[in-house]
Amino acid sequence: MKYRRFDNTLIVRIDKGEEILEQVEAVALREDIKLASVSALGATDDFTVGVYDVEKQKYNMLHFTGSFEIVSLLGTINTMNGAFYTHLHLSAGDTEGHVHGGHLNRANVSITCEMVITVIDGTVDRFRDESLGVNLLAL
Repeated sequence: MKYRRFDNTLIVRIDKGEEILEQVEAVALREDIKLASVSALGATDDFTVGVYDVEKQKYNMLHFTGSFEIVSLLGTINTMNGAFYTHLHLSAGDTEGHVHGGHLNRANVSITCEMVITVIDGTVDRFRDESLGVNLLAL
């Protein structure tokens, strides 16, 4: 992973073989990012996303391998109990144009991933909402 910072914006290149969430955490910790928005595109050959079942309060995990274009990767960097936290969603298209996506659990970069991280001045923590079974923004 390589990146450059321009004021409150980081341009990040995640390289072949690197895992996206690991690299987001690495750059966020290195740059002491507490709050930011994230957007990216690129390619992956192995990714896992989840779709949340509200009634069962659990993620249904979906795992994909093959050639996929990341058509959208969006989310936030923030904190939970003062520590790094990220919430990202990924949509990726296969060789037939079918798009699969959900809450990102892991994604291996197959060619490159080009990411823009826009740092926001401030901090927004998260808390666990037991009635929903998820971590919500504490606003």
